[in-house]
Amino acid sequence: MSLPGDIWVAELSREFPAAAFRLLTGVPRGDRALELGEVRAGDPRVVVDAIRAHPDIYDYEALYVGDSRAIGQYEAVEQSLYEFLWASSLPPEFPVVIEDGEMEFGLTATRSQFEAFGDALGASGREYDLLSVTEAADDDGLLTDRQRECLTAALHMGYFEVPRRCTLAEVADRLDVDKSTASETIRRAAARVVEQFLLADETAV
Repeated sequence: MSLPGDIWVAELSREFPAAAFRLLTGVPRGDRALELGEVRAGDPRVVVDAIRAHPDIYDYEALYVGDSRAIGQYEAVEQSLYEFLWASSLPPEFPVVIEDGEMEFGLTATRSQFEAFGDALGASGREYDLLSVTEAADDDGLLTDRQRECLTAALHMGYFEVPRRCTLAEVADRLDVDKSTASETIRRAAARVVEQFLLADETAV
């Protein structure tokens, strides 16, 4: 998501385009936000000095400064990220990463919450790209208890490795079933898992 130029982190991330600004956590405090932020850069000290000197940053305390990253706690005037997410009934999911004026973050939501968030984002007029969508599969009932037992045993014994570390007969002996029953159960279970994986993958955009 493109950030407006008047937000301090957007301004500084464009001033230091090779640096990554990572908001690790943050909570509102009155008219400010108390934040824990990380900078990853070739010379993080220069970036930290710029953050500390920015008029929208108060009480910056460096907690760690190394050769390629620095972590600091501070108070910031800007709270639009929290206001925007809470208006969509979604809590912030950290870390939030800002690079060269572009903010990237993840959300975990129900389908209806995600659609409402998309509507709110569209109504805001902000430019953004949807990078990926991962839909969690409801695997309750995906496998029977027996299928799960057989598939787990075959996996742990190395039946699916190349080369195989056990034979189908050995898996059948472990499960105390005949070879044909083990073969059919494992085949059906594997087919269900593969089908579920491929269908879930097709929902990603």
